Amino acid sequence: MTPPAIPANRPRRLLPRSLADRLGWFGAIIVGFLILMAVFAPRLAPYDPSERVARPFLPPSSEHLLGTNDVGQDLLSELIFGARVSLTVGIVAAVVAMLIGTTVGVIAGYYPKRLGSVLMRFVDVVLILPFLPLLIVLAAYLGRSLTNTIIVIGVLIWAAPARIIRSQVLSLRSREYVLASRSMGAKDRWVILRHILPRTGLLATGSFVRAISGAILLEAALSFLGLGDPIQKSWGSILFWAQSRGAFLTPAWKWWVLPPGLAIMAASLGFALIAFAVEERINPKL
Repeated sequence: MTPPAIPANRPRRLLPRSLADRLGWFGAIIVGFLILMAVFAPRLAPYDPSERVARPFLPPSSEHLLGTNDVGQDLLSELIFGARVSLTVGIVAAVVAMLIGTTVGVIAGYYPKRLGSVLMRFVDVVLILPFLPLLIVLAAYLGRSLTNTIIVIGVLIWAAPARIIRSQVLSLRSREYVLASRSMGAKDRWVILRHILPRTGLLATGSFVRAISGAILLEAALSFLGLGDPIQKSWGSILFWAQSRGAFLTPAWKWWVLPPGLAIMAASLGFALIAFAVEERINPKL
Protein backbone atom coordinates (compact mmCIF):
# COMPACT_ATOMS: atom_id res chain seq x y z
CA MET A 1 0.00 0.00 0.00
CA THR A 2 1.51 3.30 -1.08
CA PRO A 3 1.57 6.21 1.41
CA PRO A 4 -0.64 9.19 0.68
CA ALA A 5 0.93 11.80 -1.52
CA ILE A 6 2.08 15.05 0.08
CA PRO A 7 0.38 18.09 -1.42
CA ALA A 8 2.65 19.96 -3.78
CA ASN A 9 2.01 23.32 -2.11
CA ARG A 10 2.95 22.17 1.40
CA PRO A 11 6.68 23.10 1.31
CA ARG A 12 5.79 26.48 -0.13
CA ARG A 13 3.42 27.10 2.78
CA LEU A 14 5.86 26.00 5.49
CA LEU A 15 8.87 27.98 4.26
CA PRO A 16 7.34 31.48 4.50
CA ARG A 17 5.82 30.66 7.88
CA SER A 18 9.23 29.52 9.17
CA LEU A 19 10.87 32.63 7.72
CA ALA A 20 8.25 34.88 9.32
CA ASP A 21 8.75 33.20 12.69
CA ARG A 22 12.50 33.65 12.51
CA LEU A 23 12.19 37.29 11.52
CA GLY A 24 9.66 37.81 14.30
CA TRP A 25 12.00 36.33 16.89
CA PHE A 26 14.85 38.46 15.56
CA GLY A 27 12.67 41.55 15.88
CA ALA A 28 11.62 40.51 19.40
CA ILE A 29 15.29 40.23 20.42
CA ILE A 30 15.99 43.73 19.11
CA VAL A 31 12.94 45.22 20.81
CA GLY A 32 13.61 43.34 24.04
CA PHE A 33 17.17 44.66 24.16
CA LEU A 34 16.00 48.25 23.60
CA ILE A 35 13.26 47.96 26.22
CA LEU A 36 15.72 46.59 28.79
CA MET A 37 18.08 49.44 27.96
CA ALA A 38 15.29 51.95 28.54
CA VAL A 39 14.09 50.36 31.79
CA PHE A 40 17.56 50.11 33.32
CA ALA A 41 18.86 53.39 31.88
CA PRO A 42 19.85 54.87 35.27
CA ARG A 43 22.04 51.83 35.96
CA LEU A 44 23.44 51.40 32.47
CA ALA A 45 24.29 55.02 31.71
CA PRO A 46 27.80 55.84 32.93
CA TYR A 47 26.99 59.54 33.47
CA ASP A 48 24.09 61.91 33.92
CA PRO A 49 23.14 62.88 30.34
CA SER A 50 22.39 66.49 31.35
CA GLU A 51 25.75 67.17 33.04
CA ARG A 52 29.05 68.27 31.54
CA VAL A 53 31.53 65.52 32.27
CA ALA A 54 34.43 66.23 29.87
CA ARG A 55 35.73 68.54 27.18
CA PRO A 56 33.50 69.19 24.13
CA PHE A 57 33.84 67.06 21.00
CA LEU A 58 35.89 64.33 22.60
CA PRO A 59 36.22 61.30 20.30
CA PRO A 60 35.23 57.85 21.57
CA SER A 61 37.52 56.49 24.28
CA SER A 62 37.50 54.04 27.15
CA GLU A 63 35.92 56.66 29.44
CA HIS A 64 33.39 57.90 26.89
CA LEU A 65 32.53 55.11 24.48
CA LEU A 66 30.64 57.40 22.11
CA GLY A 67 32.55 60.58 22.87
CA THR A 68 30.99 63.86 23.98
CA ASN A 69 28.91 66.59 22.34
CA ASP A 70 29.65 70.30 21.96
CA VAL A 71 29.06 71.04 25.65
CA GLY A 72 30.89 68.00 27.04
CA GLN A 73 27.91 65.73 27.76
CA ASP A 74 28.40 61.99 27.41
CA LEU A 75 26.70 60.80 24.22
CA LEU A 76 26.35 57.18 25.32
CA SER A 77 24.35 58.29 28.34
CA GLU A 78 22.16 60.45 26.11
CA LEU A 79 21.59 57.52 23.78
CA ILE A 80 20.60 55.19 26.63
CA PHE A 81 18.22 57.68 28.23
CA GLY A 82 16.89 58.63 24.80
CA ALA A 83 15.52 55.10 24.45
CA ARG A 84 13.09 55.86 27.29
CA VAL A 85 11.53 58.85 25.56
CA SER A 86 11.49 57.43 22.02
CA LEU A 87 9.97 54.09 23.03
CA THR A 88 7.47 55.72 25.40
CA VAL A 89 6.25 58.11 22.73
CA GLY A 90 6.03 55.29 20.19
CA ILE A 91 4.06 52.93 22.45
CA VAL A 92 1.70 55.52 23.96
CA ALA A 93 1.01 57.16 20.58
CA ALA A 94 0.25 53.72 19.14
CA VAL A 95 -2.16 53.05 22.03
CA VAL A 96 -3.96 56.34 21.29
CA ALA A 97 -4.12 55.51 17.59
CA MET A 98 -5.45 52.00 18.22
CA LEU A 99 -8.12 53.22 20.64
CA ILE A 100 -9.40 55.65 18.04
CA GLY A 101 -8.93 53.28 15.11
CA THR A 102 -10.54 50.30 16.84
CA THR A 103 -13.55 52.34 17.96
CA VAL A 104 -14.10 53.81 14.50
CA GLY A 105 -13.44 50.49 12.74
CA VAL A 106 -15.82 48.49 14.93
CA ILE A 107 -18.62 51.05 14.68
CA ALA A 108 -18.18 51.49 10.93
CA GLY A 109 -18.12 47.74 10.38
CA TYR A 110 -21.02 46.86 12.66
CA TYR A 111 -23.23 49.67 11.34
CA PRO A 112 -22.08 49.72 7.71
CA LYS A 113 -24.94 51.73 6.19
CA ARG A 114 -25.42 55.29 7.36
CA LEU A 115 -23.09 55.68 10.33
CA GLY A 116 -20.44 53.40 8.84
CA SER A 117 -20.54 55.22 5.52
CA VAL A 118 -20.05 58.61 7.17
CA LEU A 119 -17.17 57.34 9.31
CA MET A 120 -15.41 55.72 6.35
CA ARG A 121 -15.66 58.89 4.30
CA PHE A 122 -13.96 60.66 7.20
CA VAL A 123 -11.28 57.94 7.25
CA ASP A 124 -10.75 58.43 3.53
CA VAL A 125 -10.28 62.17 4.05
CA VAL A 126 -7.70 61.55 6.78
CA LEU A 127 -5.82 59.07 4.58
CA ILE A 128 -5.60 61.38 1.55
CA LEU A 129 -4.49 64.47 3.47
CA PRO A 130 -0.81 65.40 3.01
CA PHE A 131 0.59 63.63 6.04
CA LEU A 132 3.93 65.30 6.77
CA PRO A 133 2.79 68.93 6.31
CA LEU A 134 -0.25 68.26 8.51
CA LEU A 135 1.96 66.64 11.14
CA ILE A 136 4.28 69.65 11.17
CA VAL A 137 1.44 72.18 11.31
CA LEU A 138 -0.33 70.41 14.19
CA ALA A 139 2.88 69.98 16.16
CA ALA A 140 3.80 73.64 15.70
CA TYR A 141 0.27 74.77 16.65
CA LEU A 142 -0.04 72.66 19.81
CA GLY A 143 3.45 73.44 21.07
CA ARG A 144 6.64 71.59 21.91
CA SER A 145 5.89 69.06 24.62
CA LEU A 146 5.94 65.30 24.98
CA THR A 147 2.18 65.11 25.51
CA ASN A 148 1.46 67.14 22.39
CA THR A 149 3.83 64.98 20.35
CA ILE A 150 1.95 61.85 21.45
CA ILE A 151 -1.43 63.43 20.67
CA VAL A 152 -0.36 64.64 17.22
CA ILE A 153 1.09 61.28 16.20
CA GLY A 154 -1.81 59.32 17.67
CA VAL A 155 -4.55 61.31 15.93
CA LEU A 156 -2.80 61.07 12.57
CA ILE A 157 -2.02 57.33 12.33
CA TRP A 158 -5.35 55.86 13.48
CA ALA A 159 -7.02 55.81 10.06
CA ALA A 160 -5.11 52.85 8.57
CA PRO A 161 -5.88 50.51 11.53
CA ALA A 162 -9.51 51.66 11.43
CA ARG A 163 -9.87 50.57 7.79
CA ILE A 164 -8.28 47.16 8.50
CA ILE A 165 -10.45 46.48 11.56
CA ARG A 166 -13.58 47.63 9.77
CA SER A 167 -13.07 45.05 7.02
CA GLN A 168 -12.70 42.32 9.65
CA VAL A 169 -15.86 43.42 11.48
CA LEU A 170 -17.81 43.41 8.21
CA SER A 171 -16.90 39.75 7.85
CA LEU A 172 -17.67 38.87 11.46
CA ARG A 173 -21.10 40.52 11.62
CA SER A 174 -22.50 38.03 9.09
CA ARG A 175 -21.25 34.92 10.94
CA GLU A 176 -23.77 32.43 12.28
CA TYR A 177 -23.04 32.99 15.98
CA VAL A 178 -23.45 36.76 15.60
CA LEU A 179 -26.71 36.40 13.71
CA ALA A 180 -27.94 33.87 16.28
CA SER A 181 -27.13 36.21 19.17
CA ARG A 182 -28.93 39.10 17.51
CA SER A 183 -31.95 36.95 16.68
CA MET A 184 -32.22 35.95 20.35
CA GLY A 185 -32.46 39.60 21.36
CA ALA A 186 -28.85 40.28 22.39
CA LYS A 187 -28.00 43.96 22.49
CA ASP A 188 -25.44 45.37 20.09
CA ARG A 189 -23.07 46.28 22.92
CA TRP A 190 -23.08 42.68 24.18
CA VAL A 191 -22.54 41.26 20.69
CA ILE A 192 -19.63 43.61 20.06
CA LEU A 193 -17.95 42.87 23.40
CA ARG A 194 -18.65 39.13 23.30
CA HIS A 195 -18.13 38.21 19.66
CA ILE A 196 -16.59 41.05 17.66
CA LEU A 197 -13.78 42.52 19.76
CA PRO A 198 -12.21 39.19 20.87
CA ARG A 199 -11.96 38.07 17.24
CA THR A 200 -10.32 41.28 16.08
CA GLY A 201 -7.64 41.07 18.79
CA LEU A 202 -4.92 39.43 16.70
CA LEU A 203 -5.56 41.77 13.80
CA ALA A 204 -5.42 44.77 16.14
CA THR A 205 -2.18 43.43 17.65
CA GLY A 206 -0.44 43.43 14.29
CA SER A 207 -1.67 46.95 13.54
CA PHE A 208 -0.62 48.09 17.03
CA VAL A 209 2.94 46.83 16.66
CA ARG A 210 3.21 48.38 13.21
CA ALA A 211 1.87 51.66 14.62
CA ILE A 212 4.65 51.67 17.24
CA SER A 213 7.23 51.38 14.46
CA GLY A 214 5.72 54.32 12.59
CA ALA A 215 5.29 56.42 15.73
CA ILE A 216 8.98 56.07 16.65
CA LEU A 217 9.96 57.33 13.20
CA LEU A 218 7.50 60.23 13.41
CA GLU A 219 8.73 61.26 16.85
CA ALA A 220 12.28 61.25 15.54
CA ALA A 221 11.22 63.35 12.54
CA LEU A 222 9.40 65.92 14.69
CA SER A 223 12.27 66.16 17.15
CA PHE A 224 14.80 66.49 14.33
CA LEU A 225 12.78 69.39 12.92
CA GLY A 226 12.81 71.08 16.34
CA LEU A 227 9.12 70.39 17.09
CA GLY A 228 9.66 67.90 19.90
CA ASP A 229 10.08 68.54 23.59
CA PRO A 230 13.35 70.50 23.97
CA ILE A 231 13.80 69.32 27.56
CA GLN A 232 13.43 65.57 27.01
CA LYS A 233 16.33 63.56 25.63
CA SER A 234 15.17 61.38 22.73
CA TRP A 235 16.99 59.90 19.76
CA GLY A 236 15.40 62.49 17.52
CA SER A 237 16.40 65.40 19.77
CA ILE A 238 19.99 64.13 19.77
CA LEU A 239 19.96 64.40 15.99
CA PHE A 240 18.40 67.87 16.22
CA TRP A 241 21.11 69.21 18.50
CA ALA A 242 23.80 67.54 16.42
CA GLN A 243 22.51 69.25 13.28
CA SER A 244 21.92 72.66 14.88
CA ARG A 245 25.31 72.74 16.61
CA GLY A 246 27.38 71.94 13.54
CA ALA A 247 28.24 68.30 14.13
CA PHE A 248 28.28 67.67 10.38
CA LEU A 249 31.10 70.21 10.01
CA THR A 250 33.36 68.21 12.30
CA PRO A 251 34.36 64.53 12.65
CA ALA A 252 31.97 64.40 15.64
CA TRP A 253 29.09 63.39 13.33
CA LYS A 254 30.48 59.84 13.33
CA TRP A 255 29.77 59.34 17.05
CA TRP A 256 27.05 62.00 17.49
CA VAL A 257 24.74 61.26 14.52
CA LEU A 258 25.27 57.62 13.56
CA PRO A 259 24.42 55.94 16.94
CA PRO A 260 20.97 57.56 17.41
CA GLY A 261 20.23 57.08 13.72
CA LEU A 262 21.06 53.38 14.00
CA ALA A 263 18.99 53.12 17.20
CA ILE A 264 15.94 54.61 15.45
CA MET A 265 16.43 52.22 12.54
CA ALA A 266 16.83 49.21 14.86
CA ALA A 267 13.70 50.05 16.87
CA SER A 268 11.59 50.60 13.77
CA LEU A 269 12.94 47.44 12.15
CA GLY A 270 12.37 45.34 15.28
CA PHE A 271 8.73 46.33 15.65
CA ALA A 272 8.15 45.98 11.90
CA LEU A 273 9.50 42.40 11.94
CA ILE A 274 7.25 41.50 14.88
CA ALA A 275 4.26 42.99 13.05
CA PHE A 276 5.18 41.02 9.93
CA ALA A 277 5.29 37.77 11.89
CA VAL A 278 1.97 38.48 13.64
CA GLU A 279 0.22 39.41 10.40
CA GLU A 280 1.58 36.32 8.64
CA ARG A 281 0.18 34.19 11.44
CA ILE A 282 -3.22 35.82 11.02
CA ASN A 283 -3.25 35.56 7.23
CA PRO A 284 -0.68 33.12 5.77
CA LYS A 285 -1.54 34.37 2.27
CA LEU A 286 0.46 37.53 3.10
